[in-house]
Amino acid sequence: MTGIEATGTAAGTDWRSWQESWDRQQEWYMPDREERFRIMLDMVEAVVGPEPSVLDLACGTGSITDRLLRRFPKATSTGVDLDPALLAIARGTFDGDDRVTLVTADLKDPAWTDALPRASYDVVLTATALHWLRTEPLAALYGQLGGLVRDGGVFMNADHMTDPATPRVNAAERARRHTVMDRAKAAGALDWAEWWALAAKDPALAGPTAERFAIYGEHADGDTPSPDWHARTLRASGFGEARTVWSSPSDAVVLALK
Repeated sequence: MTGIEATGTAAGTDWRSWQESWDRQQEWYMPDREERFRIMLDMVEAVVGPEPSVLDLACGTGSITDRLLRRFPKATSTGVDLDPALLAIARGTFDGDDRVTLVTADLKDPAWTDALPRASYDVVLTATALHWLRTEPLAALYGQLGGLVRDGGVFMNADHMTDPATPRVNAAERARRHTVMDRAKAAGALDWAEWWALAAKDPALAGPTAERFAIYGEHADGDTPSPDWHARTLRASGFGEARTVWSSPSDAVVLALK
């Protein structure tokens, strides 16, 4: 089963295997995923140094936190998400690590920041998550982040960001990307639906997986505005500077400095 099988009780669950399986599934969609994480952590170090307090926004299984703590052992991370299945994997992965706090909260709830253990952070990071939001709630979220990042701190969003002014380029990129994905799928890569089907069969994840589908359905229907939209909206939200610091043909990392 591509490295993941039903693992018995929660106490005996191999959470690291689930963490790695999630990473592989995400890499099927984004083969340059590790590169964007590297750039994000490079910029964390450049702006605030190697001991940051980090908010891992829409953290999922904690992929960012995992890489953050391996690179910066003195960092601390607060992971926030609403997905009970992905949070279960994160809690299992980081169990006993006092550098990590995990919080259940809905980013569309204006009061979600009340659940955080800190009033401000050096860094807020998020990857491939905020496209689940429409532009109006995303702009409102950016407004909250303007008050949550300390002066001199940084926010970075790595996500699907398309330019509507280049439809032919966008179509060509998408066609090529899906051709590569089809080859990887034929070689055994798990897609989103197959990964969740395996999670639903695991005794430790079956309940949380059913809960997450009750919350989200198959997939949320959000937006993918351009990098320019993100930069403009972040500047309007109280950040002094904002621009793209990395891009692929389909995705970008936008950095905003408070």
